[in-house]
Order: sequence, then C-alpha cells, then structure tokens
Amino acid sequence: MQTQPQQSLQGKHIAVLMTDGVEQVEYTEPRRFLEAHGAQVTLLAPKPRGADVQGFNHLQPAERFAVEMDVRGAASTGFDALVLPGGVANPDQLRLSREALDFIRAFAHENKPIAAICHGPWPLIDAGVAQGKQLTSWPSLHQDLTNAGAEWRDEEVVVDGKLVTSRKPDDIPAFNQALLQELV
Repeated sequence: MQTQPQQSLQGKHIAVLMTDGVEQVEYTEPRRFLEAHGAQVTLLAPKPRGADVQGFNHLQPAERFAVEMDVRGAASTGFDALVLPGGVANPDQLRLSREALDFIRAFAHENKPIAAICHGPWPLIDAGVAQGKQLTSWPSLHQDLTNAGAEWRDEEVVVDGKLVTSRKPDDIPAFNQALLQELV
C-alpha cells in the first residue's frame, strides 16, 4: 500500500522550462518528486506543443520528451513556480530566447519560486534575476554569476528569497526539499 507524502502540493501548477540538451535527471527527478506530492507539472519550451526536447545523460543522448506548452504563448500567471533544469546546451539556448527570458523575469517580478539546478541558473543572468542574489550552480558558472552581481556559494542548495539553486544531480534530493518548502 502506497502512502501519500505528508506535505501536499495539491492545486499547485509548476512550469519546467527547458529545451534540447537538458540533463535528463535534472528534469525527471524533480518532476517525479513534485507529481508525487500532488503538483501538476507542465514542460514548456521555446518549441511548439508536441515537439520533442532531447534529454542527455551528461554527453550521451538519452530520452526525448514531448513539449506540453510553447513558452511563446505561456503566461507566468498560470503557474505557482518555475523549475530550470541544467545541462550545458539547454540553458545556453534558453538565454537566446526572448520569450523564455521574459517568462523567467515574470516569475521573479511576481515573487514566485524559481528553482534552478546545475547550469540552470545561467538564464537568470540574462533575465536580470541573478544580480544581488546568493546562489549556487555547477562550478563552471561561478565566474559568470559573480560577474552578473550574484554571490556564488559552493553549497548543496542555496535559498535566497524565492530563488532556490543547487549545483549538480547529486544535490537533487536537497533541491527538491527546498523547492517543496517554498511551495507549502
């Protein structure tokens, strides 16, 4: 007999914004966790609904995931939080999408939780969200985030206001718990 998680996210709608090159586990594990707690999760990308996003396990192509909503027509008002998975190519491409950056900016403006892991904090720079924030990321982003005015910390998870960041896949359990705390 399965038991229900003690903290319910029933009625919460979470956006996951990503595109090709996403680190698969940084999408699948938080999604699985959020759904197990009762949240509705929607995969958004700067691609049409039904198009595929190519996941990766490090440098190896992995599963493909169907886009559930095109970010170009999405509004942050329909969501309670935003998750930004990493992978190198995924956030690098999101940085070039005006609509993706506008979507991220809207969550920050509305003071809604934004959770970014690994290379996921990269688009926060271009969205103007990193400046003045304490956060963490994959170590290669340290200098970029510092140059953008963030205070970078080498910790499993860093929470600054409604911004939750983690360094790598090994940090996913702490990342998930910190996001849960922001949502309950």
